[in-house]
Amino acid sequence: MEQRRIRNFCIIAHIDHGKSTLADRLLEITGTINPRDMSEQVLDQMDLERERGITIKAQAVRMAYRARDGLEYELNLIDTPGHVDFNYEVSRSLAACEGAILVVDATQGIEAQTIANTYLALEQGLVLIPVVNKIDLPNANPERVAGEICVLLGTGRDEVLLASAKEGLGAQDVLEAVVKRVPAPKGDPEGRVRALIFDSKYDTYKGVVAYVRVVDGVVRGDEELLLISTGKRAEALEIGVFHPRPEPVAQLSAGEVGYIATGLKNVKDCQVGDTVTLSRQPTDNPLPGYRPTKPMVFAGLYPVDGQDYGQLREALDRLQLNDGALSYEPENSVALGFGFRCGFLGTLHMEIVQERLEREYDLKLLATAPSVAYHVTQTNGTLIEVDNPALLPAPNEMADIQEPWMTITIFPNRFIGPVMEMLGRRRGEFVRMDYLEAREGETMTRDQQRVTLVYNVPLSEILADFHDQLKSITQGYASLDYFFQGYRPAPLVRLDILVNGKPVDALSRIVHQEEAQRVGKALVEKLQAIVPRQMFEVAIQAAIGGKIIARETIKALRKNVLQRASSGGDITRKRKLLEKQAEGKKRMKKLGNVEIPQEAFLAVLKRG
Repeated sequence: MEQRRIRNFCIIAHIDHGKSTLADRLLEITGTINPRDMSEQVLDQMDLERERGITIKAQAVRMAYRARDGLEYELNLIDTPGHVDFNYEVSRSLAACEGAILVVDATQGIEAQTIANTYLALEQGLVLIPVVNKIDLPNANPERVAGEICVLLGTGRDEVLLASAKEGLGAQDVLEAVVKRVPAPKGDPEGRVRALIFDSKYDTYKGVVAYVRVVDGVVRGDEELLLISTGKRAEALEIGVFHPRPEPVAQLSAGEVGYIATGLKNVKDCQVGDTVTLSRQPTDNPLPGYRPTKPMVFAGLYPVDGQDYGQLREALDRLQLNDGALSYEPENSVALGFGFRCGFLGTLHMEIVQERLEREYDLKLLATAPSVAYHVTQTNGTLIEVDNPALLPAPNEMADIQEPWMTITIFPNRFIGPVMEMLGRRRGEFVRMDYLEAREGETMTRDQQRVTLVYNVPLSEILADFHDQLKSITQGYASLDYFFQGYRPAPLVRLDILVNGKPVDALSRIVHQEEAQRVGKALVEKLQAIVPRQMFEVAIQAAIGGKIIARETIKALRKNVLQRASSGGDITRKRKLLEKQAEGKKRMKKLGNVEIPQEAFLAVLKRG
């Protein structure tokens, strides 16, 4: 295909605004998939994506389209996630494209991730094609939403398309807009090979399979390749494109999107963002690649069966290959044994990674309470980063401790008061409140029900169940976006949980000093209800240093040792039996171990 008739584009939107459904219609119109093989959200190939109804991994597909001008075009589409935790997937996809379709729900209008993804695309210099989707719904207001988009992008009303991806309305117009508005890729087909790795996966038979966008030159199957950043050489075992299933081709030329099976067995040798070139004629100008992401949420992952430790390491290695936002390092817990301290972009990202490890690699895992990374200045002047509460230095060894703060944007619709009240309880600082405006002809109108709230909030306060509570108090209407603002000092302490007098490092957490009493009391009450009763009395305590701030007691299981004693006779015999039982329980309390079930670790994820 001539380079001037290639179009590389992606679909971006807030979650549930219809990206994957629109992709289905485009695949149908272009005849990429046989109608008999068609299913809903065909590009969402993971079971998790179908069950949760969200896109987790970006998916690429090549379509052949004959436009209304009679010319044949090659369209390379990348369907992207919408949830804020998977923004890194979106940014990687945008770097492989020249244009983006911005989908907005006609019933909900502009949401938090609509704005976030729009700014991401504009930063990359992409051409945006705004599409108002779901115009067939009874409560749709496409003209109002189109007016909001015009204000957001500064465009005219004639540039906004109306569509219903479910019914297929307007899908053909979307394809025509892609052909007309998105520029053809720039690059030198005769130059030295430069291809950007924007995703990858591991195949048992083909080794590491790199998903690439060829910028310059032509990649053929008989060439030896060189990966610039790692310096590794690899044979191109197979070159292909996505239809959407992988299909081998003879070559990939400048401007095209496809995959290269490298045969590499070590997943660390092929990194996302690396530049692929030819070993016999390498490029002197590698591509910029991607900024490495910084994990914001940390948790320990431990195999239930200690013998699965090696398998967990291998699974994390392979999962990290196509999830650059995941980081991990070995750690050891007194309570849980050997495991890994993993870094994630958010709690949804954490849940998805844990579920993928359990499903795809047949592992049974325990996850500790999520934490954030704190900056601690020690009394000797050394600055350290602490992402595990159990590793926080003693108070007399710390000169200063700082926690990460986020700037969050919330669209609460009409539930402004309850949302502001909740943010106040979580140490939120009000920044501003804006009303959404829409353009109707030459006039600007302000929607009194559509408000944007901007707050600064500590990351630890929005970590566990903030999203659930936000959806609850707004009846499911509010949407959320956030970005890192910086570190601020705070009076933070480590809250330890003691079970039978022994600290359980996996249950430790770092909390604000004013919240320590409430959080400690809530945790010990939860654990009291969850930890099974023993033959001896078990004390569950919350402590800060050597000071106990909350306690609950699990009563011992009672056994009637007097059942066989005769009903008559001297009380001395009965007293001896009771004293013997008490001595036994006392000895068991000293020597006995209390088994803590997984529910206890899950309980500390919720604020209560």
